[in-house]
Amino acid sequence: MQLEVDIEKQNGSFHFSASFSLSASRCGIFGPSGSGKSTMMHLLAGLQKPDRGIIRLAGQTLFDGTAGINRASEQRRIGVVFQHAHLFPHMDVRGNLFYGWKRTAAPQRRIAPEALIEVLNLGHLLDRGITRLSGGERQRVALGRTVLACPQLILMDEPLTGLDEELKYQIIPYLKKVFAEFAIPLLFISHSLREMRLMTEEVLVFKDGSLQAKMATEELARSSMASGGYANMLSFGRPKLAGDLWAYRWGDSELILTERGEDDDNLFELDARDIVLFKRHPEATSARNLLTCRVAGLFGVNNRIGVELVCGGNLLVAQIVPESVRELGIAPGVEVVAVIKASSFRKLL
Repeated sequence: MQLEVDIEKQNGSFHFSASFSLSASRCGIFGPSGSGKSTMMHLLAGLQKPDRGIIRLAGQTLFDGTAGINRASEQRRIGVVFQHAHLFPHMDVRGNLFYGWKRTAAPQRRIAPEALIEVLNLGHLLDRGITRLSGGERQRVALGRTVLACPQLILMDEPLTGLDEELKYQIIPYLKKVFAEFAIPLLFISHSLREMRLMTEEVLVFKDGSLQAKMATEELARSSMASGGYANMLSFGRPKLAGDLWAYRWGDSELILTERGEDDDNLFELDARDIVLFKRHPEATSARNLLTCRVAGLFGVNNRIGVELVCGGNLLVAQIVPESVRELGIAPGVEVVAVIKASSFRKLL
């Protein structure tokens, strides 16, 4: 994605401004309510007109206030998936899916409908009415309808807000698979740091109507330690039974968890505060996981210090206080033992 933006917009007493360029294929727009995330989306999609500036996507000028260019939303080839699916109630799933595809010029139809339907697992729903779909199914249909219009860019505006936790984590694998399979650039708008980490590589941080920073999503996650802590996200394959617990391979190490992953690709979350560090191997502990690690670096501010650990070729972050750093002699290159309870891991995907 090549996106260049330098715009301003006054909406009543709310002033919005942003200037940036993007090349990452999966980027986030992050910030609290009222920070300007949805304004950014409306301006990009052509649903609002900037007061001044330029918007260019893939070398094409969509808006130029000086030159008097303002392409209509339907000419921008930018797809939008809203928080609410906004499906056509008088059409079944098939009708909704093919709505944009039928209106897309044949030379621009680069996505095979059958392939997308398979990726989104919608084949058994094609003849079903919209009112008979679950919330998660409606969002999958909305995404499919947008993708089949073969846009140059997809904007997703808080698409998971309003869904319960179970549905949310059922949908995310479909989203990731679609954007990986069909290589469509994504701007993912959310106030959820966890969603940002699951869906994006880079993020634009907004506050009070202005762009505050552009950074890697992992950098944003680490900067959050000062306010809310840090969570490790760990990918495991299919586990094997270990007594009444479950054993997962993690690089050169094996981790014991209480939760069973059903698939070959499982994602777990581990709070950095749930990792206890020791100078040497403890003689006895109720925790099932004891990993010999080497300190790679430290980050953080005030009384929250993140310790980067290399454990069997993998990276892990533990959170401790400054007194512990001094007492344990924590510094790059020092060897420590990370102790983690089997129950500390939370399955996400």
